[in-house]
Amino acid sequence: MAPNGLGERVKRFLGIDPNDTLDDSAYYDDGSYIETESSIKDLLLDFMPTLPGLIRYLHELFPFLGWIFHYNLTWLLGDIIAGVTVGFVVVPQGMAYALLAKLPPEYGLYTSFVGFLLYWAFATSKDITIGAVAVMSTIVGNIVINVQKTHPDLSADTIVRSLALISGVVLLFLGLIRAGFIVEFIPLVAIGAFMTGSAISIAAGQVPGLLGISGINTREETYLVIINTLKGLPRAKLDAAMGLTALFGLYMIRWFCNFMGRRNPRRAKTWFFISTLRMAFVVVLYILVSWLVNRGVSDASKAKFKILGNVPSGFQVVGPPRVDSEILAALGPDIPTTILVLLIEHIAISKSFGRINNYIIDPSQELVAIGFTNVFGPFLGGYPATGSFSRTAIKAKAGVRTPLAGIFTAVIVLLALYALTSVFFYIPTSGLAAIIIHAVGDLISPPREVYQYWQTSPLEGVIFFAGVFVSVFTSIENGIYVTVAASAAVLLFRIAKSPGRFLGRVVIRTAPRDRLNSNNNFSQETDPLIGEKSPHAAYIALDRSDLSNPQADIRSPSPGVFIYRFGEGLNYVNSARHLDNLTIHIFKHTRRTQLNKYDKVGDRPWNDPGPRRNVAQLNEQLASRPILRAVILDFTAVNYLDVTAAQALVDLRSQFDRYADPERVEWHFAGVVNRWTKRALVANGFGGERLSERVVEGVESGTDHDLKGRQASRAAGPLIGFAEAVVGTEKVTERGGSKAQETDVEAAAGEISPVASSNGDGDAPSGSGRFVPLYGVNRPYFHVDVETAVESVVRSLERRTSNWKE
Repeated sequence: MAPNGLGERVKRFLGIDPNDTLDDSAYYDDGSYIETESSIKDLLLDFMPTLPGLIRYLHELFPFLGWIFHYNLTWLLGDIIAGVTVGFVVVPQGMAYALLAKLPPEYGLYTSFVGFLLYWAFATSKDITIGAVAVMSTIVGNIVINVQKTHPDLSADTIVRSLALISGVVLLFLGLIRAGFIVEFIPLVAIGAFMTGSAISIAAGQVPGLLGISGINTREETYLVIINTLKGLPRAKLDAAMGLTALFGLYMIRWFCNFMGRRNPRRAKTWFFISTLRMAFVVVLYILVSWLVNRGVSDASKAKFKILGNVPSGFQVVGPPRVDSEILAALGPDIPTTILVLLIEHIAISKSFGRINNYIIDPSQELVAIGFTNVFGPFLGGYPATGSFSRTAIKAKAGVRTPLAGIFTAVIVLLALYALTSVFFYIPTSGLAAIIIHAVGDLISPPREVYQYWQTSPLEGVIFFAGVFVSVFTSIENGIYVTVAASAAVLLFRIAKSPGRFLGRVVIRTAPRDRLNSNNNFSQETDPLIGEKSPHAAYIALDRSDLSNPQADIRSPSPGVFIYRFGEGLNYVNSARHLDNLTIHIFKHTRRTQLNKYDKVGDRPWNDPGPRRNVAQLNEQLASRPILRAVILDFTAVNYLDVTAAQALVDLRSQFDRYADPERVEWHFAGVVNRWTKRALVANGFGGERLSERVVEGVESGTDHDLKGRQASRAAGPLIGFAEAVVGTEKVTERGGSKAQETDVEAAAGEISPVASSNGDGDAPSGSGRFVPLYGVNRPYFHVDVETAVESVVRSLERRTSNWKE
């Protein structure tokens, strides 16, 4: 063939045969299905903008349009309660955090007000709260000190407002181009190490203020701050009495409220709100004590212990921040750190609470939200703001219904700015130090969580401790870079991105290609060779992304059963995408087990409002869908499971359990070949006994005598786990009940586990072979392949159905 086209000429020039193509068209000239190779044109078309895509993009920029028209009184009540509760917490916290940023206390209120006022319109999370936070405030304070060393003419408020604006513009740009996927490159271990190291550093830096010890540089390395504080203990002042008792009171109130909540569950909500308001209680109490001790003092420097002093009323800083070449040059080295901290805190918190409360956040849209907040915040005096873990947890537990709750928190902050500033004069600074120490204490990863890191991935456990040690012995910023860089180095040995596919079952018969006739209507009747071949099941992509013939009949193995195959791994980079795809697809093709779970429209969650006022119509639409029965995950390509991915599976399991309640969802894993992957799954509660019964079964490679022995074991008595027949040896664990006695042991729980011949020969001679389990009988939900997993699920569902009928 002559090289007619440009592509063929290029091939000829490069020494490539133009006729050398991937498809063997000589075998397909009879009119049967021909696969077409994807071209560069197809690739470019995938990136071409479309009108529906543009409309969807604009709608995603303002997610509140999806729920605001369903707003009702029930949601309003929940939002008011949650918003006001958070407002009482954010006022003392905001002022305390501003001091960490080397700013007057009112700047913390400015920052929090703007965050609460703007975030709700762009939010995809109902729980997150944006405002002044301890870690970001500490980073900002360090930046102020470093910049003023080389640019003493720049004031602290000029530096922080410009920093917020620049960071906000970058984040807004990343969000608008939908680059939120970059947050997936920050693993859970890096976040945990950063939070723990930061909390330790912040708490250590507040101890001198708590005790009234002066002359200590709290911006030095954490270990030096601890050493110098211990040396300065003899210099402690009266502030120690205020600070230590305030810190003790905060922990005592929380412990007592938790104790009473457990003792009297019916009053748990009341005790929760009392515990939540403990900071406000302590601040009010110590304002009263300070006023009694320092009555008549008009100058804060003459007080008997250090107090906050004058706090101006209203917004004193209004106008555009300064952005010029001098500012850009001064802040340039610190902008990456600021952006990284803003990302880590906000996205990690919002994703965590999204999983807990059964909704999915859009990281790109969250970047838009915090970008807008930090772009407009500096115009009212705000400094860099991001999500707060403690206030988000309080907001979620207080029963928030929609993101609109932030408006009510903003009202509380506004009242504090205009009506309570004269009262703030008497706040002891040691009391604010106690509030900071108490707040950051919750950021430290508990031992059980660190041990879980080690159980799931020992290497990531090492990275966690490395990040904490670097934060303590150098700086918080270095701790961030070390953990992220170390995790990225580990990621080089794993596949970063891989496609996942939902699989369907097709029945396959093999035949030579030369048997295909022009009509493509061969069958078992017309071709005896086809009839001689035993059919077998294969599992291919339901969306036909593998270019399978569209005439092939691909079906789900059973209603409510889903098979998902990971392309080339499951790790912290792609776990969110995979599990979000699982959630969206399964929710789209199933329904809740309890259709009438929400009796009123106001009881429905904010992210799933349904028809505006017609619950019956919604139930009618969902009635045709099956309920969620089982999830089969094909782990053939998964060679490693890290902490983030394992935790995502745990969260997804909890989410699906709530979705299918009161039924249970079975989780099966096919092709798990790596022992560390099995260890990680087992450490997180997968693969073991979630059902009350299971049994060993599989490929028949033994003798008729063995099969008869297995059938005879039905009389072995009540079963709890399995009955194993191995050449006359029987292992049976008993439990109460008579139903198991009437059930064949091979289907005791509908569970199938492969067994193999122990002599290594697939065709064991009669009377000489025996059955042995291929995998451990204590891990009945790990299967050798997808087909075995499907058979196990189907038989389990059949048994459950028969039990319901009985």
